[in-house]
Amino acid sequence: MKETVNVNIGSQAFTLDEDAYRVLRSYLEDIRSRLPEYDTETMGDIEVRIAEIFREIVSSPMRVITLDTVRAAMHRMGAPSDFGERRGSAAPAEDEEAAEAEPRKLYRSRTDRSIAGICGGLAEFFKVDVTVLRLITLFLILFGGLSIWAYIILWIIIPEQPAPKFNINRKKR
Repeated sequence: MKETVNVNIGSQAFTLDEDAYRVLRSYLEDIRSRLPEYDTETMGDIEVRIAEIFREIVSSPMRVITLDTVRAAMHRMGAPSDFGERRGSAAPAEDEEAAEAEPRKLYRSRTDRSIAGICGGLAEFFKVDVTVLRLITLFLILFGGLSIWAYIILWIIIPEQPAPKFNINRKKR
């Protein structure tokens, strides 16, 4: 079962499944970042063309637009790079490097936890499988390489992952 989102594209109402909405929104934002800042007319024309493509592909207005339909429309429209270079950035590779350069922080996991979230947090930090890390930890505790006190100290020292902020007015993505 998937959630759906009602959207207005080119002054026409459509119902998209959540994955399709996320991909289409990213695609349109990428195109918008490549157009001149105050060029709303071109963006409006792009949305109208996407709406026309959706109407061609989907026979009934009651049907939900799926991810395959969005990908077909994106293929017909062309890649965002066809609309020019991004405003305000030298190269996409530099943006990716800057995102990776952000310091990683070690937290106890809120979602992937058995006892205190230590193994889940460590697995996320080191980008390893949590099950393997749990088995190694259990093996070390049972056979003397790691004391249960070390686990308890980590439980006390490592902060819990911050709770996601909840805003009732924000739309679900």
